[in-house]
Amino acid sequence: MTPTTALASVASAPDHIAASGFEVDFLPAESRVGQMRRITAAHLRHWHLTVLTDDVELVVSELVTNAIQHAEGNSVGLRMRRAAHELRIEVTDGSPTPARLRCAGEADESGRGLLLVAAIAKEWGTSPDGTMTWCSLAIPERRS
Repeated sequence: MTPTTALASVASAPDHIAASGFEVDFLPAESRVGQMRRITAAHLRHWHLTVLTDDVELVVSELVTNAIQHAEGNSVGLRMRRAAHELRIEVTDGSPTPARLRCAGEADESGRGLLLVAAIAKEWGTSPDGTMTWCSLAIPERRS
């Protein structure tokens, strides 16, 4: 199954920067994590936001991996929206159990993903129904 990408653009954002984004829905599979990183990096290049690539790829990896693990066969969705001063990333998995920070032990091989997201993002949270985890990152000011 090939992911479908829908692009949206609104030309009325402040600073003459159009709010834009993409949305991809896909069946849960580990191979999708790398694919979502590549799609995200391509959009960041298009938006001239390569300064955020490492952080955004890490956040996308963590959120998509969590969604794939908890999707229970449901479709997973990745949405990224760019506004003038903020990049918002949303991942849905259909599971009503909201993502939560965990305290992973030294020997644990997992359980640190949301801790990384919380450290990188300006803010993060879950939807009221628990099916979506989101975060936002500040877009750095352009220097003249």
